[in-house]
Amino acid sequence: MNPLELARAEPGPAFSVTLDGRELEALPGQTVAATLWAAGVTSWRTTRGAGRPRGIFCGIGVCFDCLVTVNDRPNQRACLVPVRPGDAIRTQEGTGHEH
Repeated sequence: MNPLELARAEPGPAFSVTLDGRELEALPGQTVAATLWAAGVTSWRTTRGAGRPRGIFCGIGVCFDCLVTVNDRPNQRACLVPVRPGDAIRTQEGTGHEH
């Protein structure tokens, strides 16, 4: 394929996901983190001890600051998980497991 053709590439049609029940628009190829950032959300987890807000830190899956619950699966790294139509994303407190 000619690289110039890739430069004019456009994403497919937008679709909906939810964050804590709030509907957000996502684009094919985005990660959960990219979708949240595009919607203006910069924090979606709190730490175990002090309850401090967290979001993206490294952006490459090395740290664990961006943990989020996706489709009832806690501790998903938002920077690595591709968003899919209809995903139910929830902010996460501490370990993400019910007490």
